[in-house]
Amino acid sequence: MHRRVQRVSATSTLLDEVEQAFRTLPARYLGAARGFDATYHVRLGDVGHCFEVRCTESVARVRKGTCRREPDVVIGTDARTWLRLRAGELSGLDAFRERTLHARGLVDLALAFEGMFRLPNGRDPIIRVHDVHLKGRRISTLTTGDGPDVLLVHGLGAAKTSFFDTAAALRQQGYRVHAIDLPGFGSSRGPATAPYSAPWFAETVLEWMDAQDLERVHVVGNSMGGRVALELGLRAPERVGGLVLLCPAVAFVKRGLHPLVRLLRPELGLLPHKIARPIVARQLFSMFADPDALDPSVADIAVDEFQNTYTSATARIAFLRAARNLSLDAPFGPGGFYPRLAGLAPEALFVWGTHDPLIPAGFARHVRQWLPGARQVVLEGCGHVPQIERPEETTALIVEHLRRVDRRRTAPDLRLRADGPRTR
Repeated sequence: MHRRVQRVSATSTLLDEVEQAFRTLPARYLGAARGFDATYHVRLGDVGHCFEVRCTESVARVRKGTCRREPDVVIGTDARTWLRLRAGELSGLDAFRERTLHARGLVDLALAFEGMFRLPNGRDPIIRVHDVHLKGRRISTLTTGDGPDVLLVHGLGAAKTSFFDTAAALRQQGYRVHAIDLPGFGSSRGPATAPYSAPWFAETVLEWMDAQDLERVHVVGNSMGGRVALELGLRAPERVGGLVLLCPAVAFVKRGLHPLVRLLRPELGLLPHKIARPIVARQLFSMFADPDALDPSVADIAVDEFQNTYTSATARIAFLRAARNLSLDAPFGPGGFYPRLAGLAPEALFVWGTHDPLIPAGFARHVRQWLPGARQVVLEGCGHVPQIERPEETTALIVEHLRRVDRRRTAPDLRLRADGPRTR
């Protein structure tokens, strides 16, 4: 009986702390863009309570329990994790990585929630989700951490959500991380008439860097994002530190379907249609050598986001046009991918998976032929998304490569300072 009383008392104290944390939110609200209006339900399973937070452009309102208003986002966690988040002891990305937090609904709104409130003692939030406006495009951007800048670029049909765990890990390793949605994907927007090719995406990234006052970044790209990263390194090597290419969408050498692909028209995306959730989920799980490596909560977020994005005609055109361009990328000849690859200046690390159903690890031999100085690693028993299927190993490879690049960049300066000025 005494132990039961102690448990009830502890739960009551914990709930008091939680309620106090929620009560302070309106005073710490940083505001939002004009016209912003979003409702969040925060469900704390261990104490059995739900709190509703409605945020508008200038006011945040909190109530215990919920009303009939349909939430835009549902965040599920436990009381202690919530208190750690509000104290700034960890970020939402950290909690997601630990699988102590999950979210359903509009992913960008879920991410933005943390960044809309100051931490105790007036500290800035750990994560900031913001839109970068370029001519005819809007780039949804997640920024977190301090240190050398690292840009994460997602693959075809994906979004920055595919790099959540990587962003959290790199922040803890001392990097300032930027994860973006390419225009036409995720929460970013682009024009229906854009080419959605690797060169166009690379030019967009350069404009995004200019808008963010970023002179130079390391770039990590998966699949199509790897192809965009390579294009960036080829077009503007002075703006790129190290390159990490995770199963990059290099040009196909065997082109049996080339005539058929050329006939497919991206403009078909203008016709209203959707892809059933089971089909999207099945395609997602097929990217993994071990489907059990994909946490169901992560899969739910990825499928939700794809379906939300694909409701837009422009997003459908972007998806189809980007897929077509990747398939038609010329491997050889004038302007061909592999002859151009031979001129890549930034130091590159290629990571392949033995069980990648889209970009087989056999492409490593073509890279080795044209770019023999590049480092290549093949992960046994890994599919197309190593940052999710093999997160610890992939993060270790990324950090090791980027630190090597930074050491080599600073080594001449260190030697010069050690030697001192030379005189005749």
